[in-house]
Amino acid sequence: MSDLPNDSDAASATSATAASEREQTWQRLLAEVSRLPALPGVYRYFDAQNNVLYVGKARDLKKRVSSYFQKNHGGTRIGHMVSRIDRMETTVVRSEAEALLLENNLIKTLNPRFNILFRDDKSYPYLKISSQDFPRMSYYRGAVDRKHRYHGPYPNAWAVKETIQLMQKVFLLRTCEDAIYNNRSRPCLLYQIKRCSGPCVGMVSQEDYRSAVGQAERFLLGEPEAVLADLQTRMMAFAEEMAYEQAAEVRNQISALSRVLHQQSVDTVMDKDVDVLAVKVHGGRACVNLAMVRGGRHLGDRAHFPVHVQDHVALTTAAEADLAQISASASPAALPSTEERSAEAWSQSTEVAVLEAFLAQHYIGGVVPSLLILSHPVDPELVEALGAQSGRKVTVVLQPREQRRGWLDMAIKGAELSLARLLSEEGSQQARTRALVEALNLDLDLDAREAGLEDAAPADAPTPAEAPAQRHDPLAGLRIECFDISHTAGEATQASCVVYEGHKMQAAQYRRYNITGITPGDDYAAMKQALERRYRDASLSGDANLAGEGAAEVTAKDGKKRKVARVPDIVLIDGGKGQVSMAREVFTQLRLPLSIIVGVEKGEGRKVGLEELVFADGRPKLQLSPSSAALMLVAQIRDEAHRFAITGMRAKRASVRTGSSSLEDIPGVGPKRRARLLQRFGGVRGVTAASVDDLAGVDGISRELAEEIYRALR
Repeated sequence: MSDLPNDSDAASATSATAASEREQTWQRLLAEVSRLPALPGVYRYFDAQNNVLYVGKARDLKKRVSSYFQKNHGGTRIGHMVSRIDRMETTVVRSEAEALLLENNLIKTLNPRFNILFRDDKSYPYLKISSQDFPRMSYYRGAVDRKHRYHGPYPNAWAVKETIQLMQKVFLLRTCEDAIYNNRSRPCLLYQIKRCSGPCVGMVSQEDYRSAVGQAERFLLGEPEAVLADLQTRMMAFAEEMAYEQAAEVRNQISALSRVLHQQSVDTVMDKDVDVLAVKVHGGRACVNLAMVRGGRHLGDRAHFPVHVQDHVALTTAAEADLAQISASASPAALPSTEERSAEAWSQSTEVAVLEAFLAQHYIGGVVPSLLILSHPVDPELVEALGAQSGRKVTVVLQPREQRRGWLDMAIKGAELSLARLLSEEGSQQARTRALVEALNLDLDLDAREAGLEDAAPADAPTPAEAPAQRHDPLAGLRIECFDISHTAGEATQASCVVYEGHKMQAAQYRRYNITGITPGDDYAAMKQALERRYRDASLSGDANLAGEGAAEVTAKDGKKRKVARVPDIVLIDGGKGQVSMAREVFTQLRLPLSIIVGVEKGEGRKVGLEELVFADGRPKLQLSPSSAALMLVAQIRDEAHRFAITGMRAKRASVRTGSSSLEDIPGVGPKRRARLLQRFGGVRGVTAASVDDLAGVDGISRELAEEIYRALR
């Protein structure tokens, strides 16, 4: 009992020290705020671990930043954020438009915790036309450059490939790879079926081919009528010269192009490139649906789902409210103008905040069409900033008519359907997760989790009736890892580990393990090696790591500290008693709990729905109903692990069989020489079959290097 006062005194001293340090930090922040200029700029808040919390822009830095520190925000979300601020950084710019650009570039780069964040999606595909003598038309995904010409972006791969097929039918442009094109000796099948003009074997002159490329690009730019007029002129010219075969070919082009235009859903070509954006917010989630019109053709849409919506909106609303209070007490001359007040009023709408965040993050640094059709009004300063960075005037339409009205209605309906589907899927995944926890009878102390979350919930959190989807879920942090082994008769053995957390698969945390040093085909040894490699470092932090979140910092045997993912709540093993016993051996050696190991044993006849769950801690087998939500989740995770393992194994096997790694490992054969070899012989197999004289005939390959390549590939 005598130790209790000492412990209490120590705790009080620690608390007093923390309070004193926080007070010093607070005074330092207030001093920095007082020195801020009344100019446009961008501010950034950081916590004690130097993690960025929030990025914002302001017309008046001093007024805006000081609004966060004017009062005690209590247990609200903004109060939670402000209490974590350890330092701030500010950047002064010349105008609010520059502040907009800088703010959203920083949001895309830093991913702040309390900002609305969209995935920086670089996966929009383009139609690429190369800059060669006989340009190639191809599907392309990635960063664009000025060397080639790119048309798009398109909403999906189907839209690009459908456009390529159209170009093939009408303009007969080549799509073959350069390695094939450079080594053709006779026309291919595409030439025979009138899908290519045969430039590889001289069936078309360079002038005529370039003319076809120019017509195709004009069509892609939304000028089909001009292309039709040019084709009609050419047809009449051929007819007057009595070149009836050429006239017939041009006539066929006109017919194909006319059929395409007749089949398009867009019956007007007034709008060349248009993006239609609609936003919907429901159940604590938001969806922005982006529909694309390219060259006067409606090509489809894509749904985007941001994160941190509620946190950002709460922060913005609270800051604007504080700023309004400050402005109310200021002199009339210091009050913002009517335009300024109306601009700041837009931030009160969640839909507008989400739409503005998407516009800034999606288009800054990318391609901006000349016309945007929006479901909600946005800040004109943002539109001007987008136009300034793209070098063209950007027009916004809020109340479209006729055909444009139809596009917007379709985009709104698409946003509603996508959001409803997302909420439904999230609800079903949560139900599956809870069903699995109940079926396995996991000791997760859900009541304590729920109580802790309720105690930590902010005072202004919405009630269940207001937003059911916003309620804290005690199972959101449940982590499941699943292992599987894949090989072909012992060749290219790979192990996969997939992660399920937050009620969804976490693809960014997937891992593959190349299995070596075992007897080919020994799945047990492969599983043992994968588990040892995964949990060897995690075991260093002890069982306490089981209750942690995210990554834990451990000290390895070499004395170096590094972060490792925490030990999951469930470890799924794709296998029966044998694989589970191997997992038991590894976990016993690493002093990890056996209760988290669950094997998935295939049922009688390997039929789906008859699987049994095998446990490592002595519990009897568990067979769930084929319609069980828990079994559906297990099957989902196991199938993903199987898919991930197979794709990795096939890629490794193909690399070994084709010998691509052998060519790369030859000294003196760098990227340029390797590219020349592959282009000259059409692939690794052609390089392998080539003689020394053939290899020496390639530009940049000496006789000595040719002999070295010849020996290395045999």
